[in-house]
Amino acid sequence: MAISAFSSSRANGRPTPPPYTILIMNGPNLGHLGERQPEIYGSQGLDLIPAMVQQLLGERAAEVELSFFQSNSEGRLIDRLEQAREEGVHGVAFNAGAYTHTSLAIADCIAWIGLPVVEVHISNVLARAEKIRRTSFMGESVLGVISGFGLMSYALAVQALHAHLRAVP
Repeated sequence: MAISAFSSSRANGRPTPPPYTILIMNGPNLGHLGERQPEIYGSQGLDLIPAMVQQLLGERAAEVELSFFQSNSEGRLIDRLEQAREEGVHGVAFNAGAYTHTSLAIADCIAWIGLPVVEVHISNVLARAEKIRRTSFMGESVLGVISGFGLMSYALAVQALHAHLRAVP
């Protein structure tokens, strides 16, 4: 699913695409947000993220095109990260779910693809009971981590990526 916000300027009668493409990726067990364990992950779905981004970025939301990807498979997540690099995606907001805490392969991929990635968590992983959830193999290679703000964590990650991309010459 791709969500586009095109600016009002037109070239040859066609909308000018936004300058920044941001991929929102979700790992295992995150395909049913809004239904899965609402006491931890909330009762809202990913379909609300574009409106949240609009709220945070205001008029600058027209500078961002969002696309979404979810897989329960580690290999498919790595393939999508590599594809994002080849496609020229500008940044990634990535909730790798449990793979955050276990996957050297995903961490290695993030380390080499050269894209700014923000690690996203819906819950506050530092406050979770399971000690393993306080470890991130991805953490050393990401631009930053946003955790504990529910679905707003994704919109905050997009906002952070947008600010980072605008600051890069």
